[in-house]
Amino acid sequence: MALETCGSCLSCLLVPLALWSIVVNILLYFPNGKALHAASYQHSSHEWYFEGISFSGVMILLLAVILITLECSVFHRCCQSESCNKTYRSFISIVLALLGIAFSGYSCIIFTLYLIKGPFCNSSSGWNYIFKDTAGGYLTDYPAWSKCTEPPNIVEWNIILLSILIALSGLQLIICSLKVAAELKRTLCGTYSVFVQAGIL
Repeated sequence: MALETCGSCLSCLLVPLALWSIVVNILLYFPNGKALHAASYQHSSHEWYFEGISFSGVMILLLAVILITLECSVFHRCCQSESCNKTYRSFISIVLALLGIAFSGYSCIIFTLYLIKGPFCNSSSGWNYIFKDTAGGYLTDYPAWSKCTEPPNIVEWNIILLSILIALSGLQLIICSLKVAAELKRTLCGTYSVFVQAGIL
């Protein structure tokens, strides 16, 4: 019962998570809050592909807005019967929530892979992913971070921001999964009650 009641609240939670994902992704373009390297095109591939901004940010935000809109009374009379309308809206919500699971899950995997790969930085061998062969071992090898000479503190910057993005996309994944469960319960239980009432009559 609690899950079904909170189903309409879950969509609202996606909005701040998506907005925070966009903000944190944008910060990846400005190491230490400086635009110097953004202007010189010295960025890693995932930043130029806009994967984080697109999937865990814009797409999740659009899905959240549509899900919230479906909860509004403007859709209450899209079918002749209210029960039909509720089932229709629940079905659309399930499809959208499944898309949210796909987007947030993909983002979570991508952020994790790039965290393991390490930052794109300048070292004695030039601009490269100098930690890509460490399989994430550099995360606890603090002395090795000094190999990245430019941008300053880029390793810490990437670790903190990518960890935040992993947490945000993970929360989006959980919320979308709960949304699917809530809508399935609402649809199946509502349909079952209609069948029972029809049998009694």
